[in-house]
Amino acid sequence: MPRPAALAWLRVHPLPGAPTLGRLVAGTAVIPCALGRSGIRAVKREGDGASPRGVFRLRGGFYRPDRFSVRPATPLPLRAIRPDDGWCDAKADRRYNRPIRLPSPTSAEAMWRDDGLYDLVLDLDHNRGPIRPGAGSAIFMHIAREGFRPTEGCVALRPADLRRLLRRLGPNTRIVIGPLPARPKRARGS
Repeated sequence: MPRPAALAWLRVHPLPGAPTLGRLVAGTAVIPCALGRSGIRAVKREGDGASPRGVFRLRGGFYRPDRFSVRPATPLPLRAIRPDDGWCDAKADRRYNRPIRLPSPTSAEAMWRDDGLYDLVLDLDHNRGPIRPGAGSAIFMHIAREGFRPTEGCVALRPADLRRLLRRLGPNTRIVIGPLPARPKRARGS
């Protein structure tokens, strides 16, 4: 059976009246998701707890090899996480918003987590090139907490939904988080 074509777009919308809960629309599928504890914001800052509004590509991701007997199926590049993998969130560090090895002399998030949130994780390309210190780090699509409790700025899905979605994602898939800003109307005659 041929593999289904990769999706061009994923769209994430907050639920009315519940800014930390959302819907991820992937083709005809509508998937519940958790968003940042501060909802979605156009201007993301380190530690603000907001999911960034905008259009992002999927850079690839990571999985825990002790939790998956085989690499999850996806056309995206995935690398097995090691126990000493981390992600730098120290604004003044030259490695800010990049994968690093732990221990680190500056602040960093552990990728190998006991809570399972990063058993499967995708890098959403927020603030990854050029990297602006303090504009937010470690913005991922990952596994949701029980009850879709808010994230620190990521988009989180149930494990089964994330695994199914991975099969339909490719290097050209883009994710739109929140409403896009309206284009200015062109004046007549211009």
